[in-house]
Amino acid sequence: MKIVICGSMKFSSVMLETQKKLETLGHEVTIPKGMERFLNTSLEIETADIKIENDYIRHYHGKIVEADAILVLNLTKNGVENYIGGNTLMELGFAHVMNKKIFLFNPIPEMSYSDEIIAVQPIIINGDLEKI
Repeated sequence: MKIVICGSMKFSSVMLETQKKLETLGHEVTIPKGMERFLNTSLEIETADIKIENDYIRHYHGKIVEADAILVLNLTKNGVENYIGGNTLMELGFAHVMNKKIFLFNPIPEMSYSDEIIAVQPIIINGDLEKI
């Protein structure tokens, strides 16, 4: 299966680990473009300027178009358990309208837009990549 990993750039190292594990399971995996800049730095966000300059939102939309599924790495960030941020919420929407499978690594977070996440009917794998 072709899988696109989505989530906060704060989780970059986990994205790389997850990519390797999924590839070992026989999947083709895409991770965010430009993620390297977040691996060994204290940077945790992509500013609007960086997103515009690199056209990251359109780029990742294109990757989701080519994929069979997305996997959202929703881990704890800034004290929010199973965090899903703005970019990832958009990616969930992209995947949903294109009828892609949507996997959440952890349960749906308690956030102001939890209903929107529930509405895309994700498959929650509770950290078990073999459920993909």
